[in-house]
Amino acid sequence: MPSGVRDGAEARRPIGEPGLGALLRGWRERALLTQEQVAARAGLNVRTVRRLEADELRRPRSASVRLLAEALGLDAAELSALTRAANGPQESPGPVRPTPRQLPSDAAAFVGRAEELAALDDVGDAAMVVVTAIDGMAGVGKTALAVHAAYQLAPRFPDGDLFVDLHGYTQGMAPADPADALARVLEVLGVPGESIPQHLDDRAALYRSVLADRKMLIVLDNAADETQVRPLLPGAGGCLVLVTSRRRLVGLDDARTVSVDVLPLADAIALFTGTAGAERAAGVPRETLAEVVRRCGLLPLAIRLAAARLKAHPAWSVLDLLRRLEEHQHLLSELRAGQHSVTAALDLSYKELTTAERRAYRLLSLHPGMDLAPDAAAALLAGTVKQASTLLDRLLEAHLLQEPVPGRFRFHDLIRTHAAERAAAEEPRAARHAALARLLDHYNRAASAAMDLLYPYEADMRPRLAPDQTSTPAVADAAAWLEAELSNLLSLAQLAAERGFSEHVRHLSATLHRCLRTRGRYAEAETLLERALSAARAAEYRTGELEALLGLGEIRQMQCRYETALEDCSRALAIACAIGHRAGELRALNGIGMVRGFQGEYARASDHFAQALEIAQAIGHRTGELDALIAAGNVHRIMGWYEESSDELARALVIARSIGHRTGELRALLGIGFIHLGQGAREPATDYFTRALGLARATGHRLGELDSLNGLGHLHRLQGRYAEAHDCYEQALRLAREIGNSNWQFESLHGMGRLRHARGHADQALDCHRQALDLASELRQPSDQARAHDGLAHAHAALGEPDHAHRHWTEALTILTALGIDWTEETGVDTESIRGHLASADSPQPPATASPFGSRLPVSEHPGQ
Repeated sequence: MPSGVRDGAEARRPIGEPGLGALLRGWRERALLTQEQVAARAGLNVRTVRRLEADELRRPRSASVRLLAEALGLDAAELSALTRAANGPQESPGPVRPTPRQLPSDAAAFVGRAEELAALDDVGDAAMVVVTAIDGMAGVGKTALAVHAAYQLAPRFPDGDLFVDLHGYTQGMAPADPADALARVLEVLGVPGESIPQHLDDRAALYRSVLADRKMLIVLDNAADETQVRPLLPGAGGCLVLVTSRRRLVGLDDARTVSVDVLPLADAIALFTGTAGAERAAGVPRETLAEVVRRCGLLPLAIRLAAARLKAHPAWSVLDLLRRLEEHQHLLSELRAGQHSVTAALDLSYKELTTAERRAYRLLSLHPGMDLAPDAAAALLAGTVKQASTLLDRLLEAHLLQEPVPGRFRFHDLIRTHAAERAAAEEPRAARHAALARLLDHYNRAASAAMDLLYPYEADMRPRLAPDQTSTPAVADAAAWLEAELSNLLSLAQLAAERGFSEHVRHLSATLHRCLRTRGRYAEAETLLERALSAARAAEYRTGELEALLGLGEIRQMQCRYETALEDCSRALAIACAIGHRAGELRALNGIGMVRGFQGEYARASDHFAQALEIAQAIGHRTGELDALIAAGNVHRIMGWYEESSDELARALVIARSIGHRTGELRALLGIGFIHLGQGAREPATDYFTRALGLARATGHRLGELDSLNGLGHLHRLQGRYAEAHDCYEQALRLAREIGNSNWQFESLHGMGRLRHARGHADQALDCHRQALDLASELRQPSDQARAHDGLAHAHAALGEPDHAHRHWTEALTILTALGIDWTEETGVDTESIRGHLASADSPQPPATASPFGSRLPVSEHPGQ
C-alpha cells in the first residue's frame, strides 16, 4: 500500500471479497501468463505461486505478495485487495494518519424528513463506495438534511468525515474548482502540500489511493454539476458520499438520488414551534400556525427566520407575525424563483435589526470568502473584535448567520444574496470601497504575521507593509490560521484584482507564494502571480513586475515547465539589473541555475550559482547564500568536484542550522551523504542519509524522505544487502506514486532496475528501465533519458541481445553529446564508459560495480523550500 495510507493494523478482508488464490489466479489469467512465467517475473519459486493460488499458504510473506503484485502489474486498488486477502500485517507502517471530523453543527430543531433519512440510512455493501445525491430548491433544507443524516451515520465510518462546500450557487463566488478542493482535502488527509500533484487527474488519482482502504463519510455540499463532483468521488473501499445540489445530478453513474421537497404541513408547523418555543405557540389555532408556515412557502430556512423574529419579540403574538408577513407579500416577485418564499421572512428580519446590526449585515456580505472570523468582521466594520463579535452573535441569534464551526461565521446562499442587495442599495459606493480596503489591509497584515512566524528566515524575501496606526493582527497558531484562511485569501486576491486594489494583489501574491508553493497549489499560485504581474505592468511598477516574474519562474520550474521558467527568470534578471535590485538579481540567478541544472547544463548552472553566491555574500542575504551553496554543491557533486561540493554543503549546513532553516539542513545533509556515497565512504553516507530520513519524517518533508530512501537503497544495493535495498526502493516508489512525483518515480524505478539486474533478473530490470525511460521522456530530462538507456543496454546485454544493447548505448551517447557533457549524475553513466561498452558490447561492465548515486537536482526541491 502507499506509504502513510495504512495505520499498521492488521488488514481485514471485507465479507464477500475473493480469497488470495482466486485473486492471483484471475489476475494471472488476465495477463495471459503461466504460473512459471509469473514466478520468473517475481523472482519466486513456481511452487510458491502454485501454493498461493491453491490457498495452501495461510500467511504468505508480505515481500512475496509485493513481488507478485509487481509481476502482475496491479494498480493501487488491486494491490489493496491483494494485501487484504493475504491478511498480513503492514510491513512498514507510515505515520499515524489524521482522523478528520469536519461536519458542521447539526440543526438544533431538526424535524421530519423520516422518509428521506431512511433512504440515506441504507448504505448498502460496506465494501463499496455509495453515492447519494440530494437535490431540491434553494432553502429547502438539503444541507441540514445531509448533515443530520451524516451525524447519524458517522459511527459506521471510523476513519472520519469530510465536508466540502463546492459553492455551486453562492452569490458573488465562482463554483469551487475541483482541483483546488482536492488540494484542500488531500492536506486534511495527511498529504503534505509539496506532495500534491499539479494536475486535476493526478490529484484525483492520489485522492482515490489515499481513500482506498479507508471508511469515510464525505459530504459534498452545494454542487453545481456532475463535472464538479466526479473528481471528488472515491474509487474503491467502503466510503459514503452525500452530495447536495439544486440540480438533479442524473449524470453521476450508479448514484442514488433523494429529492427534497418543501416540508409537509405538520412538519413545517413542528419546525416553527420548535424554533420559536412551544410556549409561544400554545393556544394558537392550528390554522393560524398553518397560514404562517404557508406564508414562508413551507421552506425550512424561511420558517426558521420567521420563528426567530417571533422569539425575539416577546410582545408579539403569532397573529402579529402573520400580519407582518402579509405586509411583505408584494415583494415576493422581486427575487428569482427558488428565493421568493424567503423574501418576506428576510425583509421582516432585516427591518427588526438595530441600525448597527443592519450595517453589519450589509457590510459582511462584501467578504468574498466562504466564511469569516470576528477579526475580519471587525476590519469590515471598522470596530473592535469585541464589538464585531457582539454583532455576529446578534445576527446568529436572528438566524441571519450560521456558525458551522466555533468562531467561523457564514451566510446561507439566499441570505448572502439578500444582504448583498441591501448593501448595494443602502451603502454608498465610497463606504463599500473603504470597507474592502480595511478588509484587505487586515488580511495583508495577518498573512505577513503568519508567514513571519512560519518562515522567519525568509522575511526579507517578502514585501513589508508600511507602519500605520493599525496594529498587526495577533496570529497565535500561524499554521492553523493559514489553513482556515487560505481560501479566503485567494478569493480576496481575485476581488482585489477585479476592483483595482493593485498594491494588495502584489502584496498577497508575494506573501502567499511560499505557502502556496509548499502546499502544491501551483495553479492557484500561478493565477495569483499573473494577476500581480498584470497589475504591476499596468502601474509601471518594476519591482512588482520583478517579484511576480521570480515567483512564476519558481512555480513553473517545479511544474517541469523549464523553458517557460527560464524565460520568466531571465526577464526578472534583466529587470533586477536595470533597477539595481540585488536581492532580485540573486534570486533570478538561482532560478536560472536551477533550470539549467535540470536540463543537464551543469557548467552553466554552476556559473549562475557562483554569481548568486557572490551577490548573497555581498549584501548579507543568508537565505540566498544557503540556496546558492546547496545548489552549487549538488551541481559540483554531479560534476565530480567532490572537494568543492563538500565545502559548499558543509557551509550550507552551518547556515541552515544558524537560522533555523530545517529544510535547508535536510538538503545539506542529503548532499553530503551523496558525496560520501560517490566516494565509496559507505559508513558516513549511511549516517547522513539516516539523519536526513529522520529529519524528513519529523518535519513531514516527503521529498526529502524520497531522497533519503533512494540514497539508502543505493547503499544497501552496493553492499549486497538486496532485501534492504528492495525495501527502500519500494517505499520510495510507492511514496512517489502516492504524491504524484514523476521525478522520484523515475529514480525509484531506475534504482529498482539496477537492483534486479544485480540479482540476476535482467528481464525484470528491462521492465523497470522502460518505465523509467517513459517518465524521463515525459519530463523532457535528457540526462535521465541517457541513464535509462544505459540501464536498458545493460539488461539487454545480460540477456544475450547485443544489438538491442548497442542501440540503447548509442542513444545514450547521442544524448550526452547533444548536451555537450561527458557525464551524468550517475557514476558509470558517462561518455567514456558508454564508448567502452560500444567497443565490446558482448562483455559490458557489470552494473553491480557501478555506483549510481544520483539524486534529483537540487536535492529534493527548489531553493527556499
